[in-house]
Amino acid sequence: MESIRRVAVLGSGSWGTAFAKVIADAGRDVVLWSRRQTVAEEITRLHRNSDYLPDVTLPTNLTATSDAAEALAGADAVVLAVPSQTLRTNLASWRPLLPAGATLVSTAKGVELGSLKRMSEVIAEVAEVPADQVAVVSGPNLAKEVGAEQPTATVIACTDVQRAEALQHACSTRYFRPYTNVDVIGCELGGACKNVIGLACGMADGLGFGDNTTATLITRGLAETARLGAALGADPLTFAGLAGLGDLVATCSSPLSRNRTFGARIGRGDSIAQAQAAANGQVAEGVKSCASIRELGARHGVEMPITDSVYRVCHEALSPRVMAAELLGRARKAEWS
Repeated sequence: MESIRRVAVLGSGSWGTAFAKVIADAGRDVVLWSRRQTVAEEITRLHRNSDYLPDVTLPTNLTATSDAAEALAGADAVVLAVPSQTLRTNLASWRPLLPAGATLVSTAKGVELGSLKRMSEVIAEVAEVPADQVAVVSGPNLAKEVGAEQPTATVIACTDVQRAEALQHACSTRYFRPYTNVDVIGCELGGACKNVIGLACGMADGLGFGDNTTATLITRGLAETARLGAALGADPLTFAGLAGLGDLVATCSSPLSRNRTFGARIGRGDSIAQAQAAANGQVAEGVKSCASIRELGARHGVEMPITDSVYRVCHEALSPRVMAAELLGRARKAEWS
């Protein structure tokens, strides 16, 4: 695998913009695609994205366009930075424009509704490429902190080690440290499930519960994520790493986490619609993913009580306070049973 020199990032939201900045800071030429031309023009001319990262000055080797063909032309790697449930539709429209052999990089964290496919599986299917051409980026990477160049690490997961290493070099900076991993399944499940557990932690906070409750939800949430991973063939060690515990702690603990913040509003009594309105019309990823993750667990006979409870709050109007009582009232058992 040759080195990566030019990168297209498709999606100019907070994480797409932050990750594009990382790659540009690593010395690569980056073209960021934005659906809105006004955003693309602001990024190129003023080196800012005031809608998503207003306090960040973007590098001059990062430009933007609203023309997908222009963004993709000559790219060695293509970063897909769109929400998980819109990935299939977006990628289908970009499919004819993808450069042959380019590494396709998923940053979306979710399981597709209906198909129950992980994002790398959706990419391989829609783009009609082998699985080892698809990489996944996952870790404790809150966009605002990354944009501010606060130190963090991440995981580049790909079954093709050379592709993973090429991408690792393409996004290594003084503040962003990537590690490689071949366990794509584990990294993706960690990233998807943490959004659901983040919602649960937010609900607990909204109910007025403290750090003991948060720590309990993080730990037991990790346990059910690892059970699902084991059923799907993931490496158990992945869940103790950056894409597992690392991402989970950041999402469940930080006020910058959209899922935790969204969950806190639900815990304080907001409806899903009210929480969405407070989030400028955006729905937290876990609200949708809890349905597909719950179904995936059921398909493989995996018990996922927190995920099930979050689903019932989000989609069956279960009260968060009743959810807490039900989780605490479950049958007693050994911790590792």
